[in-house]
Amino acid sequence: MTERKPPGTTFESWVDRQIRTAQERGDFDDLAGAGKPLPGAGAPVEEQWWLKDYLRREGLSGEALLPTPLRLRREVERLPDAVRELTSERAVRDAAGDLNRRIVEHMRAPSGPQVAIGLVDVDELVAGWRTARQQPAQQREAEPEPAEPAPKTRWWRRFLR
Repeated sequence: MTERKPPGTTFESWVDRQIRTAQERGDFDDLAGAGKPLPGAGAPVEEQWWLKDYLRREGLSGEALLPTPLRLRREVERLPDAVRELTSERAVRDAAGDLNRRIVEHMRAPSGPQVAIGLVDVDELVAGWRTARQQPAQQREAEPEPAEPAPKTRWWRRFLR
């Protein structure tokens, strides 16, 4: 398609003529999606469909797009569940130490939104890991029943004491 539009012809008729000649030559025969419906036809158009499609193709989650402080904060929240499957205390301490190292690196050269991120208390994490490993499997699967809320005291009863 290196030829230029001849002067005096409309753009639409020139394009239509090129398409027609390509069809006559058979350039559109044996294409990969011939006879199949267009993917996503009939579905509502999403705003950033190309980004979602790219993440799906590459096997990434949406968290890859989060700014560093939010990503670190999510890792801190998920760390107790992540270390539950580790088999040694050394591995738990290494995982917490690696996360703390990345948090300190971010604090030295912050980027993105200002989000408060605290360091992980390694000893507290190890203690939680130990107690989770000592519980029998039946207790881990059972959910604790919610405690009854304390009865509310009316505001005017405070003066009767």
